[in-house]
Amino acid sequence: MPEVRVLLVEDETALAESVAYSLEVEGYAVEVVGDGRGAVAAIDAHPPDIVLLDLMLPGMPGLDVLKTIRRSHVMPVIVLTAKDAEADKVLGLELGADDYMTKPFSTRELVARIRSQLRRARLGGLPDEALVIAGGSVEMDIDRHEVRVRGEQVPLRPKEFDLLFALLARKGKLVTRDTLISEVWGYDYVGDTKTLDVHVKRLRKKVEADPADPALIVTVRGLGYKFVGE
Repeated sequence: MPEVRVLLVEDETALAESVAYSLEVEGYAVEVVGDGRGAVAAIDAHPPDIVLLDLMLPGMPGLDVLKTIRRSHVMPVIVLTAKDAEADKVLGLELGADDYMTKPFSTRELVARIRSQLRRARLGGLPDEALVIAGGSVEMDIDRHEVRVRGEQVPLRPKEFDLLFALLARKGKLVTRDTLISEVWGYDYVGDTKTLDVHVKRLRKKVEADPADPALIVTVRGLGYKFVGE
């Protein structure tokens, strides 16, 4: 199968390196560009399969880059930005973005959204089946950002959703504390690591039949957590 090429347009060096590394581990070929004009030149010279585009860029704003891309290219574009106002999201989507993620974001969810957009692109833009992952009594619809437990929709806070995704996406495997903190709170998080345990406790209350005796999200003492539901 041909290598999937990702163009990451991001001027924050540390973030760009972290995201690029995560995507390369997943098997993607990643090119990083740190400014808007460089992004347009890179796309025109060798169009990638998908573009990850920051909005706040030096030289040429991300929205202008997006408008330029859409004049002659149809590859999927996922906007990555610190701007979380609804107006910014709507404008980005109206200008041709296919998806929108607000920083800080889970790299596991980013990978899932990339896969979803690439599938849709291969289907000629027709609606694809929702990206759904499941384990035990829990079902996550990533595209709709919904979670159902025993068939009933359960509201989760953003960090709870990201945490559940990080665990469920690796069902049956240990996910270390460092990995969870990095993916849910960001690579540069310097807060109290007990925050993770507090969020796991809250999440268990929402997805476990008996939170005091968890059967889905189990603790691997001294290392991290594991989602074990089949």
